[in-house]
Amino acid sequence: MLSGILLVDKPTGPTSHTVVSAARKALGLKKVGHAGTLDPMASGLLTLGVGPGTKLLTYLVGADKRYTATIRMGQSSSTDDAEGELSDVTPSNDVNAATDEVIRSGLEGMVGKIDQVPSSVSAIKVGGKRAYDLARAGEEVNLPARTVTIHSIDVGAITRGDGVIDVDVDVHCSSGTYIRAIARDLGAALGIGGHLTALRRVSVGPFDVADGCGVDEISAEHLISLADVASQVMPTVPVSHAQAVELGHGKTVYLESPDGAAPKQPVACIDEAGRLVAIVSIESGRSRILVGFPAQ
Repeated sequence: MLSGILLVDKPTGPTSHTVVSAARKALGLKKVGHAGTLDPMASGLLTLGVGPGTKLLTYLVGADKRYTATIRMGQSSSTDDAEGELSDVTPSNDVNAATDEVIRSGLEGMVGKIDQVPSSVSAIKVGGKRAYDLARAGEEVNLPARTVTIHSIDVGAITRGDGVIDVDVDVHCSSGTYIRAIARDLGAALGIGGHLTALRRVSVGPFDVADGCGVDEISAEHLISLADVASQVMPTVPVSHAQAVELGHGKTVYLESPDGAAPKQPVACIDEAGRLVAIVSIESGRSRILVGFPAQ
């Protein structure tokens, strides 16, 4: 069976599920999943797990991410992006009061650990249903705020015209951050409305969209091995052939924690052939299997 992680540069238009379906067809394999949904309007890096690689997606979902986006000030949206119902453009005098300095200051105020209310059209489940399905069906969706960390917001070009202001940003943030919510909240704070007109995910943890393939280029040759991926997202420990066999049978083995690894932190066990055998936690020298990857 094919296994590994596939980096795909999703174009604007298709859903994340559409990309997964394309991968299943191209690889001739049903067991394909993704980590971190991208809206149809968004483009950029979509990480797919193939075969046993789906077991690694858990360790990619929580990785920090980086996005480039364009925020349009002066107009709000029912979905916080260009696909929703747009409000009337804010009076030009109010929009003009939002100087470049005011906009930069507003974005700087969002950097750090903040409580953010997700967009009503997010993929968060409410009563077993996706929030975006409820919102698009006309139901009122009230999602609680969640704590996220925005590491940085770098402001690029600020362009003014036709009563609106377009602000290009580069955002480095924790998993669970909604860039649409940043646009919404900035517009609300300045009293002129705001929404996204463009969004692109450029990195997930150590993986960059520049290394991704196009949807029509998906093939087995683009798969990254489980061991290579695991070694980039967590500490690793070498195991002997005998230890690999014992781990494969679900047994506890005695291992020395890698330098810098915290107690109970996930650790990748790599055998002498360079194969990912298991992800374990190590406490007092004893391993506990979190995820096993049997030899194929």
